[in-house]
Amino acid sequence: MKFWRVIPAVLIGAGLYVYSNSFSGAFVFDDLRWIVDNPRLRHLWPLDKLLAGSTRPTVQLSLAVNYAVGGLNVWGYHAFNVATHILAGLVLFGIVRRTLESDRLRLRYGRAAPWLAMGVALLWMVHPLQTESVTYVIQRAESLMGLFYLLTLYCGIRGGRSARPVGWFAGGVAACLLGMGSKEVMVSAPIMVLLYDRVFISKSFAEIFRKRWGFYAGLAVIWLIGGALLANSPLEETAGFLAGVEKISVWDYAKTQCGVIVYYLRLCFWPYPLVLDYIDWPLAKSLVSVLPAAVVVLTLLGGTVWAWLRQPWLGFLGAWFFLILAPTSSFLPIRDLIFEHRLYLPLAAIVTLVVIGGHEALVPFLRRAGVAQSLQHKLEIGLVVALAGGLGYRTVRRNEDYRSQFSIWRDTVAKRRNNPRAHCNLGVEFHKLGQTKDAIASYSEALRLKPDYPDAHVNLGVALVEQGQVQEAIGHYLEAARLRPHWQINEAIAQFVEAVRLKPDYAEAYNNLGEALCIQGRVKEAIPHFEQAVRLNSASAEAHHNLGVCLYSGQRIDEALPHFAEAVRLKHDWAEAQNNLGAALSARGRNFEAIVHFAEAVRLKPGYTEARDNLRRAQALQPINTR
Repeated sequence: MKFWRVIPAVLIGAGLYVYSNSFSGAFVFDDLRWIVDNPRLRHLWPLDKLLAGSTRPTVQLSLAVNYAVGGLNVWGYHAFNVATHILAGLVLFGIVRRTLESDRLRLRYGRAAPWLAMGVALLWMVHPLQTESVTYVIQRAESLMGLFYLLTLYCGIRGGRSARPVGWFAGGVAACLLGMGSKEVMVSAPIMVLLYDRVFISKSFAEIFRKRWGFYAGLAVIWLIGGALLANSPLEETAGFLAGVEKISVWDYAKTQCGVIVYYLRLCFWPYPLVLDYIDWPLAKSLVSVLPAAVVVLTLLGGTVWAWLRQPWLGFLGAWFFLILAPTSSFLPIRDLIFEHRLYLPLAAIVTLVVIGGHEALVPFLRRAGVAQSLQHKLEIGLVVALAGGLGYRTVRRNEDYRSQFSIWRDTVAKRRNNPRAHCNLGVEFHKLGQTKDAIASYSEALRLKPDYPDAHVNLGVALVEQGQVQEAIGHYLEAARLRPHWQINEAIAQFVEAVRLKPDYAEAYNNLGEALCIQGRVKEAIPHFEQAVRLNSASAEAHHNLGVCLYSGQRIDEALPHFAEAVRLKHDWAEAQNNLGAALSARGRNFEAIVHFAEAVRLKPGYTEARDNLRRAQALQPINTR
């Protein structure tokens, strides 16, 4: 038995081990929009309805299958992602092994090919940079694209050396089609297959097109299909290509990407800190600010061209890195300047260079030291395994950050303190836990960093209302409406007015009308509508609570009290209503009763800091009974 045949089992085991703690990770960030709140995924059939308008139908279909099998059970989504990553690692192993055993490299690397290929695939699979493409569910777009990209190349390699290539070439075209339906970066795959063919298989481009014209014609057709998908879909459906990018010039974007690429290279060699969201990455306005990075990038590009002419296999690695990054890290402006998952495939070139370079440096040293050849391989494998162990440990640790939305945003804030979106989203998570003071602090910090952030204004307004600071909240609602006029509050108000005209007994419409008026700061006008909602539906806890908040904000505390009390009676497990009833009672000197409701709010939401603080203050004012 050839020992290399156990290598796939080793790679599978390593992949399962380092991602074993990812299966319980939560849906985070864009997972909510594209999976949890995506109604299209709820029905696997008909396919035309599921895939209509999607530029990533392969990803959409995979998510729909996940939902059909297990609903929103996150375990199944993670299992799919991990399986995709492991398969990609196995294909990468096959590509590297067959490349090192090719006619042009066999004499130099043939005997060590399986072990070197294992080293490349193993380090690539367990590298912490890959966590964003594997553990962050929606980024299966990157890993699926990566798998089909590698399969396209693998099929091209097998077909180029096979006496019966048709099946392999058909598989390559199919893989390219599926990859194009996974992510737009797949556009460079036909080019890389062609370059590989020229470097490792054929003697000239003329020979390539003479012998394999059908294969490359098929890949060209896939290019056209990919272009049609992109052209016929709204821009917001493609990640990154969103409205607002016209504000970034081609020149500014290209300058910025010089710094981004150098940062990517650093993460390849020292993968810390890893961050989910880099929205605060600065846009380079002057060449001087990025001159050192630009020199590095231009030097590497020049080195790639030189290597292509002198050492084509080395030039191929440089082309792999730069061409796969080109759609996102060149001069075409897109929304997000930087994301770690964009290194999913380019990392393979860096790892290959490190493993082959390490082999080239280590073997002569070991020979001079008199180490037997059989032992040389073992020492090399030992070094790779040790390095994989260190990288794998960091991957396991990074997976822990994805265990909840709270943990991933807390981690992001800790590493990117000037990121307004991270602060805002952390505030949302604090709010869910009932820690409204911490939420307010997070929203306020987001607004300090980005004063024109409408989401933070709205969220801060909601939190302030819960604290009874209605007037201050209204200011944030108004600012949000000014910043985001497409909210069309006036239109909403008009619709609610028409609704109550057509159906005067429509209690919910009165309640909604009152809420819309509050958003505009028209609290006094809102009160009659909440009163009407209560008259029409006295069992509406929300209407009673809204009316109580408005009356309380106008210092009409005695009138607010019965409505807070009724809201609590109707919905006893509503912590905010319990807290507000306690506040109204305390304002009227009824401290003992207030304590009961503050305590209940804390019991319902143990992390509800405002209720806990109110309880502490009320207890301090309550006389101590003595005997």
